[in-house]
Amino acid sequence: MTKTELIEAVAGDLGISKTESQKIVETIFGRITTALSTEGKMQIQGFGTFMKKLRKERMGRNPQTKEPMLIPASKTVTFKPGQDLKSKL
Repeated sequence: MTKTELIEAVAGDLGISKTESQKIVETIFGRITTALSTEGKMQIQGFGTFMKKLRKERMGRNPQTKEPMLIPASKTVTFKPGQDLKSKL
């Protein structure tokens, strides 16, 4: 499902316009982003938890030249599904 499809689904489920639905979806995504950047974690009861994770610096290999290279440390987001979500899958 794409963001556009999500907006259309929310508009249809709630009986509101796509513009209002877009504001709702973007607000939720914005709040998740803010929580991850400030607190490092966003827990949605019954759905799951988004967590900020730090990846350590590591050695890798350039796929074109096969030469070893240093991959710098980076930040990523992980998601751990809640029990309700797991049971529905």
